[in-house]
Amino acid sequence: MAFIDYYQILGLDKGASPEDIKKAYRKLARQYHPDLNPNDQEANTRFQQINEANEVLSDPEKRKKYDQYGENWRHADEFEQARQSGQYANRGGEQWYGGDPFSSPDFSDFYESFFGERPRGGRQTPFRGQDYTAELHISLREAYQTHQHTLTVNGKNIRITVPAGIADGQVIKLKGQGGPGANGGPNGDLYITFVMAEDPTLKRLNDDLYMTVELDLYTAVLGGDITLDTLSGKVKLKVSPETQNGTKVRLKGKGFPVYKQDGKFGDLYITYSVKIPTGLSEKQKELFRELSQL
Repeated sequence: MAFIDYYQILGLDKGASPEDIKKAYRKLARQYHPDLNPNDQEANTRFQQINEANEVLSDPEKRKKYDQYGENWRHADEFEQARQSGQYANRGGEQWYGGDPFSSPDFSDFYESFFGERPRGGRQTPFRGQDYTAELHISLREAYQTHQHTLTVNGKNIRITVPAGIADGQVIKLKGQGGPGANGGPNGDLYITFVMAEDPTLKRLNDDLYMTVELDLYTAVLGGDITLDTLSGKVKLKVSPETQNGTKVRLKGKGFPVYKQDGKFGDLYITYSVKIPTGLSEKQKELFRELSQL
C-alpha cells in the first residue's frame, strides 16, 4: 500500500491538537462522504484516506508510532520485540546485531530484509497482525433494521451485517479482519465504531424514541384523528378534545428495536405542540372575540 501522509490528508501539521484532528476529520468526512458523492470514485478514495488518517492520528499510541516510524509505524511493536530478542538481519553481506537500526536511512529496506531472515537460533518468530479501527456512519433509520453495509478499510472492501438496534458509539469486533500477521502469526482484528447522525424528527434515548407533533388549534380544541409517519409505518391517532399544549402520549412498542432481541421494541413518546393560527380574517377574529366573552 502506498505511503499516505496522514497530516497532509487532513490539512494539518504535526503540532495539531486532538481537537484540531477531530474538527478536520468531521469537516472532510462530511464533504467527501459517498452518500453526498455518488458514483464519484475520486471522492470515495479520498473518503477512505480521510478515515485511515483519522484512525491513526486520533489514537495517541498509533500517532506516536506514526510520528516516529512514518510508513513503517504498523510494525513498530514487532520490530522492537525482534530487536530486544537479539535477532539480526543479513543484508548485502553486512550484519546488524541489536544496536539501533532506526537511525539508518535504509530502515525500510532493513526492516523488509530483517523479517525475511531467520532469528538467532534458527526459528522465525510469529507476530500477530496490527488491529485496525474504522468508523461507519449510518442514519437512525438505517439502524432501525438489520441491513448489509460495505466499508473500505486500508483498500479492502468488507461487507458486514449491521444488526437492528445498533447504538451511536457502539463498537463491534471483526476477528481476523485487521492487518496480516508475520511469519505465520494470526491476523489482527478490525474494530468498527458506529457514528449515527441526528434525525430531523426523531430523538433516541436507549430504545425509546421521542418526537414532537404539531396540532392545529381546532383539532386541539375539538379533538379529531391525525396520521403519523413512524419508523414502523403510518399510525393513526385519536386526539382528545381540549388537548393542552405539551401533552405527552406513549405509543407502546413503536420505539427502537432492542439490539439482538428479535421482536422487542422500545416505546415512542409523542409531545403535542399546539399551533396558534395566523393571518386570521376579521370574521375569524370576531368569532374568537365572541368565544372569549362566553
